[in-house]
Parts: sequence; C-alpha cells; structure tokens
Amino acid sequence: MALDDDKKILLILRHAKSSWKNNSYLPDHDRPINKRGQKQGIRMGKLLKELDNLPDYIITSTAKRAVDTSKLIVESSGYGGRVDLDSSLYHQASAEQCVKILSKMPDGYIKVLLIGHNPSLEGLINKLTSKTEIMKTCSLAQIDLRIKSWKDIVYEENVIGSLVNIWNPNLNKK
Repeated sequence: MALDDDKKILLILRHAKSSWKNNSYLPDHDRPINKRGQKQGIRMGKLLKELDNLPDYIITSTAKRAVDTSKLIVESSGYGGRVDLDSSLYHQASAEQCVKILSKMPDGYIKVLLIGHNPSLEGLINKLTSKTEIMKTCSLAQIDLRIKSWKDIVYEENVIGSLVNIWNPNLNKK
C-alpha cells in the first residue's frame, strides 16, 4: 500500500480476553489472558501478517493482559520492530491520554499499533472518526489519519480520521 506524506495509520487493538480466576486477590493490573485470549492474540497476529498490515511500532499498556497480547501479536505475526510499554495507557487511560501519547510518536513511524483497554479505545475511535464502535476483546481497528505528523493528532472536535475496518478475532471481520 503506497502512502502519501499526508497520512498516518493507527491500528488500535483491545487486549485479548483475560482471566477472572483468582480475582479476589489478584490486582486488576496483574490479570493474565485466558486460553480463549491466547487463541485470539495468535489469530489477530496472523491476520496482521496475512493483510500485510504490520505496524512500524507497537505501544502497549503495562497491564499483564495487554503485555501478554502484545507478545502473542509479535510472535504470530513475525513483527520485528520495537515494542514499548506505557503505564498511562492503563492507570490514566482515556481518549485524551491516548492522543497525548500518539502526539509524541516520531514521524518515521507511519503505522502505529496501540494496545489498550476500553472505554478509552472506543472513545479514541469516536473522537478521531466520529463513529461509535464496540471493541470486543482483541478486536483490531484501523484508522487512516489525515495528518503529516503525529504531533498533528491534536485532541479536537475535528474529525481527522476515517475508520477503515474493525476485525473481530471471533468473526475475522466486522
């Protein structure tokens, strides 16, 4: 896919299905993914590879379920780039926080994958596209952004992106 200089691509992935076992003593941040979540993560990593839609960079929440999801994506897609963890995608999660993080991306990254949590991911999609979408566990959204630089992804009322698709790991397509 040829990209022009006025476009960035944002891939948004909600973490895979997490386990609720031991939730009486396990902090929410430390919940791992369950067997279904493992299958979801592998399926979505393979989908990224099949679609030739691998990101240039991955940033993920520090929550165990998000980190586990990122590892499955990397392993099953063959992604060989950088993966960074950002704690604010967990404990300060909001659409505004996601935009703040994205605005600091180096412009060398054309396609960024952000792995996080709801409701911030659904809010981010809404703010960038004015579309209300449901992000089930391990769903992947692609938004094409009409910006030259990541710093241009300011949090405004202006719609700067178009929702290309949402892939659901259980259905493979929206």
